[in-house]
Amino acid sequence: MTVNARHVEWRYVTYDLIVIGSGPGGYSAAVRAGQYGLKTAIIEKDGKLGGTCLHVGCIPTKALLHTAELWSFANHSADEGITIDAPTLNFPKVIDRKNGIVNKHARGVEFLMKKNKVEWIKGFGKILGAGKVEVTSDKGTQVLETKNILIATGSVARMLPGLEPDADKILTNIEILNLQAVPKSLAVIGAGAVGVEFGSMFKRFGSEVSIFEMMPRIVPVEDEEVSKELERVFKKSKIRIETGAKCSDIARTATGVKMKVTLANGKVEDVEAEKLLVAVGRAPNTAKIGLENTKVEVDRGFIKVNRFQQTAEPGIYAIGDVVAGTPQLAHVASAQGMVAVATIAGKPTTPINRNRIPGATYTEPGIGSVGLTESQAKAAGYDVKVGKFPFAGNSKATILGSHDGFVKVVADAKYGEILGVHIIGPQAYELISEAVTAMEAEATVETMMHTIHAHPTIYEAVGEAFQNVYGLAINA
Repeated sequence: MTVNARHVEWRYVTYDLIVIGSGPGGYSAAVRAGQYGLKTAIIEKDGKLGGTCLHVGCIPTKALLHTAELWSFANHSADEGITIDAPTLNFPKVIDRKNGIVNKHARGVEFLMKKNKVEWIKGFGKILGAGKVEVTSDKGTQVLETKNILIATGSVARMLPGLEPDADKILTNIEILNLQAVPKSLAVIGAGAVGVEFGSMFKRFGSEVSIFEMMPRIVPVEDEEVSKELERVFKKSKIRIETGAKCSDIARTATGVKMKVTLANGKVEDVEAEKLLVAVGRAPNTAKIGLENTKVEVDRGFIKVNRFQQTAEPGIYAIGDVVAGTPQLAHVASAQGMVAVATIAGKPTTPINRNRIPGATYTEPGIGSVGLTESQAKAAGYDVKVGKFPFAGNSKATILGSHDGFVKVVADAKYGEILGVHIIGPQAYELISEAVTAMEAEATVETMMHTIHAHPTIYEAVGEAFQNVYGLAINA
């Protein structure tokens, strides 16, 4: 048959599940479906599996951040008694290494599909209605039948009105990952995780970095004290921070980009930089995937789901960045995928708890957080007790030369319930795991006070913060 002058092949093999999108949420859900014995296919429009996180997000960014950390060490190794004469930075090789890591793990995802008998269908997936998905590729169009559909199409970088990214001057997270040289100057609009990570990275590589944030503070989703500490450390490292700032009249020049910045005090300043990174959030990738052919409900492009990731259309589920009301984090997508597939397979499952989701920001110092901030806990009506411990009092932090930051525990005064933990400091994104486990297990502050922490370790600081909820930290 012919539809819109295109040849359409109908596949009458019925799948138990078709996953649209192969990011961490999509491929993890497909693997779990295969483990449960469901006949599963995964549709991916790009040439490789892995999605945004693997190819232009989490993994390549952290690879570059690791190199930035090593470069910083090379330039300050004398502090450790190590002489490195005239270290040089071969940035194209840095990019090649990053690409090698990405390609290795893309092959790994492909292997996982084969291992778990998941069929990889290449092309753009569009839902024609409950139980039918159209896939369009350069080889033509086919329509697949399935009992269940899982939408895991992720998100795309938002751009400011009137702007379009390019490969040279105005960048998103995609273009900046493929620069072949460190820019002399980098302006960043947006101080969420993406903005501060790239700002931290390129400052260590040698760029002059300026970060402009419209909100009153940087990393605005974090505890206010964490935001304040990161701003202090960034300014100490000569990163310019302007909060309450509005950027306008952005234009390319012969040497880079220029724009007008209205500062918090009302002063208007002309700013120029060699490169501009726009990091103002991400939009759900739900356009053109056929939601209009279903009963799926959306809110500004985000898909509404229940606790088991079910949409308003029976047999259609959604996970990850497209879902309304949950953080756009890879590990959230994966966790939601486990819930959705277990529901499809009739297996027992536990829906995700919004207050048990860890956040991780890979700046220097790093940030890790879970649960309520102090202000959120007070707004919720809790009688709050706070325990803090600075890394300045931690011996392993001294060994590492990383004294900035602290661990902050937010607790309920009446029962000792752990309401939230917020860390800024060395490897904070690793340290937060203890707090997430404690909260998931419903441990109390007292439980954590009695938990023995190895010495000398940086995670001792977590134990000290729990002790300090009651003013009993030893090294503070």
